[in-house]
Amino acid sequence: MRATKVGIREFRSGLANFVDSDAPLAVTRHGQTVGYFIPVKQDRAADAAALRAAGEKLDALLQLTEGEVEEMVEDFKQLRKTEK
Repeated sequence: MRATKVGIREFRSGLANFVDSDAPLAVTRHGQTVGYFIPVKQDRAADAAALRAAGEKLDALLQLTEGEVEEMVEDFKQLRKTEK
């Protein structure tokens, strides 16, 4: 696969579009290649699911009472002591 040449100004202004593309780019300055950009495809559905799960856990933690939080802190301290 051949890299498409793109000037550095165009690269900076269109970075969001280049990240979503499949093609590698040769970034140039004054006609000379100064670097390559190779976008990596990610599973955005998995990222969104992980973020959603983290949000649900945070919501659950925010609904804990002060007593429940203190109990969790004490449990954590005890676990740390037993691991040492």
